[in-house]
Amino acid sequence: MTAPNFGSPLTAAGRFVVYFAFTAVLMPVQLLAVGFRWPLRKTLPHWYHRRSCRILGIRIKTRGKRSRSHPTLFVANHVSYFDIEVLGALAKISFVAKAEVATWPFFSWLARLQETVFVERKVQRTADHRDEIARRLEAGDDLVLFAEGTSGDGNGILPFKSALFSVAERRPRGEPLVVQPVSISYTRLDGVPLGRYLRPFFAWYGDMELGPHLWHALKLGYVTVVVEFHETVTIDRFGSRKGLCDHCHATVSRGVAAALSGRRQPGPALPQPG
Repeated sequence: MTAPNFGSPLTAAGRFVVYFAFTAVLMPVQLLAVGFRWPLRKTLPHWYHRRSCRILGIRIKTRGKRSRSHPTLFVANHVSYFDIEVLGALAKISFVAKAEVATWPFFSWLARLQETVFVERKVQRTADHRDEIARRLEAGDDLVLFAEGTSGDGNGILPFKSALFSVAERRPRGEPLVVQPVSISYTRLDGVPLGRYLRPFFAWYGDMELGPHLWHALKLGYVTVVVEFHETVTIDRFGSRKGLCDHCHATVSRGVAAALSGRRQPGPALPQPG
C-alpha cells in the first residue's frame, strides 16, 4: 500500500512529540504504582489513554452499556494499535496480547506497565496461558481478549480462535465468567465517512511496518472510532467454548457491519478531557 499524498507532516510531528513526551513523564509513575501495587496502577492508564486519544486525534463514540461486573472478559475484534488507546480510554482494563508484543521497542514497556498478559501461539503453552488469565480474573481484573489472534484491515473481521475462549470455562469466585462482545470500527475522518481505501491507513495488519504506518496515520485528521458494547453472556448459555466463540464472532461481526454502513446512530461522544 502506498502512503497517502495528503495530510500534514507538521500535524504528525506535533502529535508525535507531545504524545511521547506525555508518555515518558508518566511511565516512571506507573512503574512505581505497579511495583508497589498501588490502586493508581488501574486508574492512571485509564486517565492516560483518555488524554492520549485527544493528542492523537481519536474521537470515540459508544453504543450499548459496558459491563460493570468484575471480572469481565471483553472479547473484541482487532484493527489497529490505536485499539489499545480507545478501549483503555473507556475502562480500567488490561489486555491479552500475543507474545511478540513483549519484544517490541517502547510499546512492550507500555504493555507491561498496563499489566498485559502475553500469550504464545504454541499449543503446548495453552494451559499455562489459560492459568495466568484465570489467575488475573480470580483477582477481579477486567481483561480484553482480541479473539482473532491478530489484526485485520478494518473492513470486516477474521475468524475467532475458539481455543482462546477456554478461560471462559473457569468460574472466578464460584460464578460463571461474564463475557462481553465488543465491536471496534473506524468510521470517519474529519467527519467524512471512511471508505475501503482510507480505512487501512488506520488499520495495521499483514506485513505493514509499524513506524511508517504510524507516521502516516498521525498526518491525517481526526478519526472517529465507534465502539459497541453488546449484551453480556456466560458460557453456561451456550454449553461449550465453541458455542460461545461462535456467538461472540457473529455479534461482533454484526456490530462492525452496522457501524461501517451507518445503519445505526452512534451514542454520545466520549467527553473530551479539558
